[in-house]
Amino acid sequence: MPEPTRPADFLEFVWVWNRRQRLDTPVLHRRIARWLQARRNAGDRRLLLTAFRGSGKSTLVGLYCAWTLTRDPDARILVLAADHALATKMVATVRRIVERHALCAAIRPAGPEAWAADRFTVARRAVLRDPSMLAQGVGGNITGSHADLIVCDDVEVAGNSDTPAKRAELRERLAETEFVLVPGGTILYVGTPHCADSLYRAPEGEDDEVFLAGYRRLALPLLNAAGRSVWPERFPPEAIAALRRRVGPLQFARHMLLRAVADGAARLDPAALVRYAEEPEYREAGGRAVLTLLGRRLVSGGGFWDPAYGRAGGGGDASVLAAVYADGEGNRYLHRLAYLAHDPERPEDPATQQCRAVAAIARALMLPAVRVETNGLGRFLPALLRREMARAGAACAVIEHASTRAKAERILAALEPALAARRLYAHEGVWRTPFPAEMAAWRPDAPGAARDDALDAVAGCLLAEPVRLPAVPAAARRAEWRGA
Repeated sequence: MPEPTRPADFLEFVWVWNRRQRLDTPVLHRRIARWLQARRNAGDRRLLLTAFRGSGKSTLVGLYCAWTLTRDPDARILVLAADHALATKMVATVRRIVERHALCAAIRPAGPEAWAADRFTVARRAVLRDPSMLAQGVGGNITGSHADLIVCDDVEVAGNSDTPAKRAELRERLAETEFVLVPGGTILYVGTPHCADSLYRAPEGEDDEVFLAGYRRLALPLLNAAGRSVWPERFPPEAIAALRRRVGPLQFARHMLLRAVADGAARLDPAALVRYAEEPEYREAGGRAVLTLLGRRLVSGGGFWDPAYGRAGGGGDASVLAAVYADGEGNRYLHRLAYLAHDPERPEDPATQQCRAVAAIARALMLPAVRVETNGLGRFLPALLRREMARAGAACAVIEHASTRAKAERILAALEPALAARRLYAHEGVWRTPFPAEMAAWRPDAPGAARDDALDAVAGCLLAEPVRLPAVPAAARRAEWRGA
């Protein structure tokens, strides 16, 4: 009588799948596979796997779900994610694995019953109401469901963890999983931290209460204790350095090093600005206009106006226009920062006075476009500014802009990566404005505690897409320094 076939362990299951896909199984993935297998063998029922973005953790967990079904076809798996689409993505992946993996042949159903993108049922002995695998968003209704394994895959994202109220609501919804899990079942959290008070935060002391207290944890940051990449084939040192420059220290620490860093840890250091004193040089070469700065050709530029009607030296928000150029190497040049005011003794209304000042600056700096913040009292200003641009003879487009992201989030996203990469230059005239003091005093965790009008305007410039002007007749060629 032949001996029964030994069930494949999880690492073997992963290796067979990767061979079929013509992929290697890196050391990082072998470590995750061995940990998941060891935790199952030890009977651990509360697990937390945190790994850096792009590590392939969700793909491995999908393979783990398929392997679990081969070991127990009657198992019911519920996948929770930040939204239903993300959860469906994992379930659909597991379904394809079941359809194609050589070791899943025994659980493939004979017919297409309950075989959808967000749910499917394998060939099993028991007659159960719940499918073998089901996808749900955190905001969905899971009452009445039952699961032997609940996978919480990326349930914490930027959109549901940026305020204390959202984090509290997320924790309340996730607490429902304890009523869905059958006795003896397992909950597996998979993700990366997005805030200081992260779901995945580890206890910092004996009295520190964390949401996932008592969970067995495996944390895999991109860099090991020696500062080397744990996946050098995919993340070599030069790629890591480039990523750090693009996203900034705060986001890199959270998403790649798995540190639940507070927003307040971010500092906008004026010393990180590169100071210069030169002015742009305009010339025509080969019938084309060229604008250079510091010997580098400028390829885009524009202004951002955050309007207000406060008087000079008075209280309230300041009306600030920021003008930024960019070269082809990714450097940004904050060339002008104008704090606009109006004179109540002049016959023109405050809006017209400020629009004329903006038009004069746009013409002098040959700005191709100026964006106007239309939230609040800037709603009717674009039409007025277009009129003043025409009167000043400025070949500058006026673009309406409505901000939807939180101001602190905009400022951090725009300034922190540029400062970290030393790619934000500031003209010496900018240093004679309150801008450096605003940078030094600003704290993202205390909005409103310090002035941030100029920071908001500069962030608007940096986040705006470059605007390209169409070709114009030779008489207006001076405005075409960026090329057609």
